[in-house]
Amino acid sequence: MSILSILEPANSAASSRPAAARLTSGSIPATVAADLLVPLADGRVTDYANFDHGASAPCLESVRAAVEAALPSYASVHRGNGYASRITTQWYERARSEVHTFVGARSTDQVIFTRQTTDALNLLARAVPADATVIVFESEHHAALLPWPAERTVRLAAPTSQTAAVTAVADALRTAPEGPRLVVVTGASNVTGEIFPIAEIAAVAKAHGARVCLDAAQLAPHRPVNIEELDVDWVALSGHKLYAPYGAGALIGRADWLNGADPYLYGGGATAAVTPETTIWNEGPPRHEGGSPNVIGAIALAAACAAISKHREAIEQHERSLLARLRTGLAQISGVTTYSIFGAEADRVGTVCFTVEGVSSTVVSAALSAEYGIGVRDGKFCAHPLVGHLLAESPEHGTAVRASLGLGTSREHVDRLVTAVRTLATTGPASEYVESAHGCQPVGDPRDLEAPQIW
Repeated sequence: MSILSILEPANSAASSRPAAARLTSGSIPATVAADLLVPLADGRVTDYANFDHGASAPCLESVRAAVEAALPSYASVHRGNGYASRITTQWYERARSEVHTFVGARSTDQVIFTRQTTDALNLLARAVPADATVIVFESEHHAALLPWPAERTVRLAAPTSQTAAVTAVADALRTAPEGPRLVVVTGASNVTGEIFPIAEIAAVAKAHGARVCLDAAQLAPHRPVNIEELDVDWVALSGHKLYAPYGAGALIGRADWLNGADPYLYGGGATAAVTPETTIWNEGPPRHEGGSPNVIGAIALAAACAAISKHREAIEQHERSLLARLRTGLAQISGVTTYSIFGAEADRVGTVCFTVEGVSSTVVSAALSAEYGIGVRDGKFCAHPLVGHLLAESPEHGTAVRASLGLGTSREHVDRLVTAVRTLATTGPASEYVESAHGCQPVGDPRDLEAPQIW
């Protein structure tokens, strides 16, 4: 059976699946991937159990609807008097307002559209004053760990508790050189899902005259983010984590450092005036949004923010219930080790990091896919120092498995994952696995894994 036939949304296999597997609760937003079928190595097909939301989340139906509504009149923004350009410009600026509201920004904060969180943090790094000291935990995602100049960056060891995290920031600020200071902190770890003490770190930072940048990529899809209440200066986030996979993210926050920096992209839109002798740059978001912006991405991001805001309480209940079920199930399996930064009782979003004794993480993820139709991530998750720290006492493993749930996850998916991991831990995979052009897969894998031509 070809992948294209499996991906077609309606067929007899889909209709024969249990309703719990096919439908999401009416109280949470639906995704376009709710009926996605995937091939198994034994020739069957099954609905996809998505535990890779931490990498990219499937598009919401409401996001797709917003994008489809915008496409007929889609045009470039700010620089045209035609009807399509005027309408699209209004949508683009309304999207900016929606994102501003979504993160509880102050009236003076600006929203700059970027490609994703990595782009947003690199933009901020370009704007940090030349004499500033940057303080960041080694437990951060590489996007938050790496953009800052090495000679002016203080890397703190992965904290052992939330209290230790606050203390480490305070100690670092007490000994930091005079001048501007920036503390960079994640909202929720992309490896373990644990939530950092953001407000407490911000309070310590402000007491020492420092600013705070919050990497909210993993937090914003799952919990509210409020710039004013947390008292942080900037928030960075990604649309593709927020069920809007159209290549847009945002940096939201204070304008002064950004207005004082050279444009992130030189070109149209960033300029107020250009003569043979001088160039005058715009201030505000246009300064760093050079070129024709990703209007569709901005609309998609805004639509996702609106949907998540509307259903926030139901989303949290859905994910908390599934996470508790998953953690309880994995904890009962001999040979499975789960990992934490702050300890088992720490608050977290729906992410679990684990290893299986006697089975490499690469084989675990490949077997979950080929034998059970489950998608997880294996590796170091763009957080190499943290994974190295967590696995220091597990010399058998150099990498781990990450299961990250979300709106595309059901109770049946959780039970299927727990059952599959128990089988892998007790009897191992059903097949031998080898490296191939498609990564690790079963020997003699009968699945057609070539991507179909869809245009």
